[in-house]
Amino acid sequence: MLVAIDVGNTNIVMGVYDGGRRLFHFRITTSAEKSRDEYGLLFIQLLNHRGIKKEDVDDVIISSVVPPVMYSLERAVKDYLGRTPIVVTNEMDLGMEILYENPRELGADRLVNAVAVLRKYAPPAIVVDFGTATTFCAIDEKGRYLGGAISPGIKISVEALFSRTAKLPRIELAPTDRIIGRTTVESMQAGVLHGYAGQVDYIVSLMKAEMNCPQAKVIATGGLAAMISREAKSIDVIDGMLTLDGLYEIYKMQKGKSQ
Repeated sequence: MLVAIDVGNTNIVMGVYDGGRRLFHFRITTSAEKSRDEYGLLFIQLLNHRGIKKEDVDDVIISSVVPPVMYSLERAVKDYLGRTPIVVTNEMDLGMEILYENPRELGADRLVNAVAVLRKYAPPAIVVDFGTATTFCAIDEKGRYLGGAISPGIKISVEALFSRTAKLPRIELAPTDRIIGRTTVESMQAGVLHGYAGQVDYIVSLMKAEMNCPQAKVIATGGLAAMISREAKSIDVIDGMLTLDGLYEIYKMQKGKSQ
């Protein structure tokens, strides 16, 4: 079995694959304060909950955008799962041409998503990943990674409204049926959600025009993809497990090269 671990700024998502099939996935809070023992025990408990013993784990692959977590995380995998993890870097040969001016600046999650899109969908494509930040990545018809755009995530926008204003409350994100809110909370929810959906549609339209690919498929992933996609008209596919599936594809490539 393969354990694939995607480390984001807010959450760590872990998926278990067996024979090319994703069996389960788990989500835990990312914290640089957790020790290797805390992470290790969490991993063991989550796997045991699904009837998986550490002896069943053949390999582990990790992508991360949070460097401070990696020492504890790698030690946890070695000490508790008995495996030396494969860590995705932008120096790996991922089987695609990268046209970013400095590929070392690219987050591992953006590369992993691009690999998944090339394996699961036909390019050209645009990936919108709704995480702590929202990233837009463009892959042209030749399967080349062109670059993209980065904007503050929707939760950052909500927190900014609360923390930088005197009278606006902290709100829970929730869909609204109308744009004209009749309470302060409803008005904030409408403004944030519909405003964010409009941003997504506008950026996607500009990217399609710049790529000269109006037919580019738009794939949304990340924890809030489903909610935003209800309002954003430009999204074609919601694939919440895109990053984990990309990690599985990269694992297959790396194992193939080592054999």
